[in-house]
Parts: sequence; C-alpha cells; structure tokens
Amino acid sequence: MLSFEPDEEQKMLVEAIEKFAANQMRKVYREAEEEGIIPGHLRQSGWDFGLLPAGIPEQYGGFGEYSVVTAALAAEAMAFGDLAISLAIATPALVGIPLLLSGTEVQKERYLPMFCEESPPSVTAAIIEPTIQYDPRELKTTADHLDGGYVLNGEKSLVPLASEADLILVYANENGNTQAFLVPGDADGLILGSADQLMGLRALPIYNISLQDCYVPAANKLGEEEGISFDLILNHSRVALAASAVGLANAAAVYARQYAKERIQFDEPIAHRQSIAFMLAEMAIEVDSARLMVWETAWKLDRGEDATKEATLMKQYVDQAVLRVADSTVQILGGYGYIREYPAELWLRNARGFSSFDGLAIV
Repeated sequence: MLSFEPDEEQKMLVEAIEKFAANQMRKVYREAEEEGIIPGHLRQSGWDFGLLPAGIPEQYGGFGEYSVVTAALAAEAMAFGDLAISLAIATPALVGIPLLLSGTEVQKERYLPMFCEESPPSVTAAIIEPTIQYDPRELKTTADHLDGGYVLNGEKSLVPLASEADLILVYANENGNTQAFLVPGDADGLILGSADQLMGLRALPIYNISLQDCYVPAANKLGEEEGISFDLILNHSRVALAASAVGLANAAAVYARQYAKERIQFDEPIAHRQSIAFMLAEMAIEVDSARLMVWETAWKLDRGEDATKEATLMKQYVDQAVLRVADSTVQILGGYGYIREYPAELWLRNARGFSSFDGLAIV
C-alpha cells in the first residue's frame, strides 16, 4: 500500500537538502541569476549528496538503492532553494538515468562508473527542439542508418551546460520512434550554437546545438538494437520536473504566507483579510495536490508499473498549479511582488517555463 510517510533515511536526506537549500542556495541565487553563473562549489556540494550514485548498482561503483520516490523528494527539496541551481546539479542524471533504465550491459559497464566519481561528469542531454507544436514522440531530428552506424541531423534547444559537455545524449527520430544516441562533445557535425536568453532560469547556461551529418557508431545508440522505451524515460523525466515544480510552488507559498502574517495594513496583518486568506488556502491546496500526484506516479514507477497515464495527467495539472501559486504570490506581495529585490517575480518567471521543460530533468 502506498505510504504517505517518508522513511527515516528519506527524512534525513530531505532535511539535509533543505539545510543546503536554505544556507547555500538561497544566499547566492539572485547573484547567480543576475550574472548567469552558478558557483562551481555549489554544484559540487549538491553532487556530494550522492543522489545519482545511490541509484547505480554496486557492480558499476554505486550504492544500488534506486528509488524514484526518494529522488522526487530530493528534487522537491532542492528546487525549494532555487530551480536553476537544482537543475544544474541534476544535469548528469539526464544521461545517467537513461543509461540505467535502457542501456545495454556493455554501455552500463563503460559509462555508469563515471557517475560514481567524486566530481560530477560533464554530460548533458538534448531532446527539446525549436519547433512549433514540439512533440518529444515525433522529433524532427533524424537518425539514419549508414555504414554500421547512424547519421544525425537536426536542431536542439534548451540543452543545459552544453558548452562544457564531453558527452551529450541526443534524442532523434529513427523510423518514427524516438531513440537516444551517445554523442561525444567533440564529434564532427555537432555544432554548439548560441546560449539561449530565457525569461527564467538565467543562472543555468542553456544552449542551442545543431547536428549536421553527425555520425556515431551503432554501439552509441542507447540500448543498441533493442533501443529505448521512450515512454519510460519520459515518465521519469516528468516526475523530476513535477517534483521540482512542487518545490518552487512550495517555496512561493511559504514565502507568501509568512509575508501575509508580517505585513501590517490598517493595524492588522493582511493575512486576516478574507481575500488573502482564501488565496493562501488555495495555494496550499495546489501544492499538496501536486505533491500527491508526483508521489503516486513515482510510486508506480518504483513498482515497475506503467505510469504513462499518471505522468501525463500529473504534468498537465502541475504545469498549471505552479504557475497559479507563483502568480498568487506576486499578487499577495502587491507592488513588492514586481520588484526584483523580492523573489516572487523570479518564481513566476521560472514557473512559466515548466510547460516547455520536457526532458530538462530526470530522476
């Protein structure tokens, strides 16, 4: 039966990440946002929690205790501190988790040990495309057979940390199916484009890349002949994104509630006003509802069940819920909500992007 109470290890992990988010991420998030740079020591500190190595089997150097529920709890706690920084810390999982889910034994033996090192590997993934009505199941980037390998052609956007990546997991359309290919960062035909200037996530360096007759051997296709179960990978990605959205929404709701209690107008806190109190209640409902949907989907994935329906419904709800909560926070702060000195406007800008973030995180 599904339990709504994290176990002791999960509680300890969440508590440690919450302290990290409060004591380190919150102290630099605005400076990182303004300068577009995340301090390297912060990414290393986040990696030191060992979230990804904990899910990798011992024969590949990990601890072998993979749990989607635990990863979702961690993603929420991390995003409570700052979304851009948390996504940067989690970027190696964009390659590590698909390898774990769909890699061949040879691929796992070759690549998984590098995710168990003391420092995070320089890897990323490219799935999102700069096209109208983008559909991850019907990609425009193509993979065609040639001379015992594949030739990749297409355009990708929203590729995190691409400028420093030694390995990029590129998703492409092979005969109508979405498959993934391990492409070296210095491969011929892989062209690094300009950095995207986004409304949100300004602290996370995100790039466009082009693939122009980029050749990779057949051994670089994830899963080789069998390929990948893309729905499974997409479901894991949507849990990560939704958990991060819950973390952001919770941060906004907590901040708004505290502000409403402390903000005095006409000799009483504004939280005493019915309109504000009702808004805060609606925000709490949104956060709790979204969290439960994330937990249910993660729980089903841990049980090896098909969670495509749950992941799809969860994404639709959470994408809207996080935006409503962030917008309500701006409203509760009034004029202060629109000032960059306060975090509400940043939360709103970041929340607006979740409907476009498919594939930007995975657990």
